[in-house]
Amino acid sequence: MPINITMPALSPTMEEGNLAKWLVKEGDQVSSGDVIAEIETDKATMEVEAVDEGTVGKIVVPEGTEGVKVNELIAVLLEDGEDAGSIDTSAGSAAQAPAAAEVPAAAASTAAPATPAPAGPAPVAADGARIFASPLARRLAKLNSLDLKALSGTGPHGRIVKRDIETAIAAGTGKAAPAAEAPKAAFAPAPATGPSADQVLKLFDEDSYELVPHDGMRKTIAKRLTESKQTIPHFYVSVDVELDALLSLRAQLNGAAATDKEGKPAYKLSVNDMTIKALALALRDVPNANVSWTDENMVMHKHADVGVAVSIPGGLITPIIRAAEEKPLSVISNQMKDLGKRAKERKLKPEEYQGGTTAVSNMGMMGVKDFSAVVNPPHATILAVGAGEKRPVVKNDALAVATVMTVTLSTDHRCVDGALGAELLAAFKGYIENPMSMLV
Repeated sequence: MPINITMPALSPTMEEGNLAKWLVKEGDQVSSGDVIAEIETDKATMEVEAVDEGTVGKIVVPEGTEGVKVNELIAVLLEDGEDAGSIDTSAGSAAQAPAAAEVPAAAASTAAPATPAPAGPAPVAADGARIFASPLARRLAKLNSLDLKALSGTGPHGRIVKRDIETAIAAGTGKAAPAAEAPKAAFAPAPATGPSADQVLKLFDEDSYELVPHDGMRKTIAKRLTESKQTIPHFYVSVDVELDALLSLRAQLNGAAATDKEGKPAYKLSVNDMTIKALALALRDVPNANVSWTDENMVMHKHADVGVAVSIPGGLITPIIRAAEEKPLSVISNQMKDLGKRAKERKLKPEEYQGGTTAVSNMGMMGVKDFSAVVNPPHATILAVGAGEKRPVVKNDALAVATVMTVTLSTDHRCVDGALGAELLAAFKGYIENPMSMLV
């Protein structure tokens, strides 16, 4: 039977996406792993691969369509011997559901929902290999509490099809283990809501504004950071650090960089690169601060994966330097330049900006003296970096001038309290003011 291709969920938070471009056309042959489309999410543009083989029988959603919901039908694939006449997309995304008459008699005793449940993601076997099953087979297996991993397929290339489900039902085999009862949710007060759109607009003359709809990125930023401020008890610790030694070492290292045939240096360190390294080393030295909070456990991370806030049109994104405590400054610098460039082009892969154990937000380059950043879960900390500027300081009981930078650590007070945050900042300050220690 025809195989439905639906809008994939390319990240845990994705609810809809824009179908930017089809890379195949109706009548094309595709195999599992072939890139068939480009999808724009709230953060990036990503390629979508086929998970089945066959012929593209129908493209349901044209390229350029915005706001396509996850699991909505976007195309139909035909198997060997099938023709386009067997495709029915008259009901839009509801065409994914089979007619009620197709449900085997053995399942009739189970009350079916008014709207058939989506097939869900393709199952995988214990060894990680993907289990191939038709959308109808997956739905019938779910309806009858069957475990596809326990079944054998008789369809093309071992694919599990409707008759395999009917055989298992008749034989009473392949039953899935009963799901554990979900724990009762703890009482939580309803989140506060702000004024409605009508209430806001009534405060202004109709001809004094224009409305610009929010795009997906802005909606996601608003949702996640509102949740952060409502659910995470923020705590802030600030410290001033002197930069003169770091600036001197940076100049020496950049001057010593090898050049290629075109005279281009192998690396060019920035203060931000050295800040990333210093924070990663500080987290290595203070491992109790390199954590994430869950209601059941403290997640103790083995590496400092440092996200770096990058401003892009319409919002920001946080690409991650993985295991930054282990990487030389030159590697961090070059990786950051590559990630920053692709972030602005919306070409990052989800694994390049999702997760991480902490983050750096540097507004010093914009002339900002100091500020406080919002913790972005699953992180428990974020470091806000201000501008380095000449300030009067007291050294050896005498007034002097030094280049000073103010940094503010925002923490999730559930797991990084004031004393621990102060310990982390002291370690960070030590690396910044004694930068040679970052090279050891």
